[in-house]
Amino acid sequence: MGNSTILMVIRMEKSLHEPMYFFLFMLAVSDLGLCVTTLPTILKLFWFNVREIDCDACLTQMYFIHIFSMMESGILLSMAFDHYVAISNPLRYNAILNNASIVKIFVAFVLRAIIVLIPAPVLIKRLKFCEANVLSHSYCLHPDIIELSCSDHRINSFLGLVVIVITFGVDSMLILLSYVKILTTVLGIASQEKRVKALNTCVSHICAVLLVYIPLLGVSIIHRFGKHAPPVVQVSMGYVYLLVPPVLNPVVYCIKTHEIHTRILGIFRKISNNRY
Repeated sequence: MGNSTILMVIRMEKSLHEPMYFFLFMLAVSDLGLCVTTLPTILKLFWFNVREIDCDACLTQMYFIHIFSMMESGILLSMAFDHYVAISNPLRYNAILNNASIVKIFVAFVLRAIIVLIPAPVLIKRLKFCEANVLSHSYCLHPDIIELSCSDHRINSFLGLVVIVITFGVDSMLILLSYVKILTTVLGIASQEKRVKALNTCVSHICAVLLVYIPLLGVSIIHRFGKHAPPVVQVSMGYVYLLVPPVLNPVVYCIKTHEIHTRILGIFRKISNNRY
């Protein structure tokens, strides 16, 4: 509901048809994609106690979960670049981030996710699974699946590490570099009030980055180094990884972004007035 509300508000309000809000629109789409992808197996488990999933269905779910997760990382990088350009080079902002460039950025990140992840399900199909295969989560993740294999899965593990490094690793480093540049620019502003105002525009994005990368780091560490951790830890981190960011991102942006907050209240007031 939170992400759908943001999509509706940005679509309806022409005053929000700007690069910053287009990127927020894309972030909401990727969050909705994660929810829709994980929803079928979660509902089957908790509503109907259905605990089995077909291998091909599991691989398909895994593929799309990682695609939307990777898209989210790329969109957060785009938003960091958006903040950097807006603060460091505001006069060229509209020339650099126009509608055509935003579409190209979005398509590039979608294609990156699709292409980079193609080998993962193909290589998993070559593995052998001998014993009872019980997943750690109520949905399918790459490291969780390959750990169940009774054949050599070192290539799969290495591929997963490479994918994480060239996507999430590179994105996180570029986001950090963007904020180093932003901080350098802000410290050069003479007025303290303008410095605070400039940094305040980045708070929502920083929260969104932390909401995505901290659970991702936690899940990765648990699957690689916490094999002897209690099952409840893996299960809990799995839900935090996929469900907390889509839930809290809309809350953060609705609270910290005045324009979004104001437009949402305005729409609900209109609906309320029409009813009465």
